[in-house]
Amino acid sequence: MDIKQFESLVEGSEESQSLDFKGACSWDVKALVKDILAFSNVQDGGYIVIGVDDKTLKRIGVTAEQAESFNQETMQDQVTKYADPFVIFTVFNDIHDANGLRFVVIRVVEFAEVPVVCRVDGADVHHGRVYYRSRRRRPESEAVSNSFDMRDILDRAALKMMAKRKSQGYTAETTDQKNFYDEELGGL
Repeated sequence: MDIKQFESLVEGSEESQSLDFKGACSWDVKALVKDILAFSNVQDGGYIVIGVDDKTLKRIGVTAEQAESFNQETMQDQVTKYADPFVIFTVFNDIHDANGLRFVVIRVVEFAEVPVVCRVDGADVHHGRVYYRSRRRRPESEAVSNSFDMRDILDRAALKMMAKRKSQGYTAETTDQKNFYDEELGGL
């Protein structure tokens, strides 16, 4: 991610279903795993920007030490314990804006085929729950608690599974096809 991409992501932005701001902090799986799980269940995934105050939206940046704590391999190992199936994300920990402030951006990818479910209890997450970026109030990461959000997740999962099966050569038989074959067999 370069400065132009970063600026287009945060300039004039507010938190949304696909964007979350966090103040300056070091990597802490317990503090960020719920957001990572939630973004994995959102269409097209999302971004967590570390170094922007989430209440005032003021850019405060992070220290070099804080940024370096966001190590991709360490984070992936720690998040994997919480996610079933796994979560795909990329960490950009050396992004500077025009004012020289440093930021960390975590880009979380949407689930590949089936929604991500929490595997274990943690400080802010619970085993067996599906986390999502709520659209009920202000955007926030929370357990799915209504049928609208659950249907959105399940509809996308069904489409992904159908696309995968189709790419493997499977097709869905329609009633017209079945009748055609029955007629062709002549009642055999």
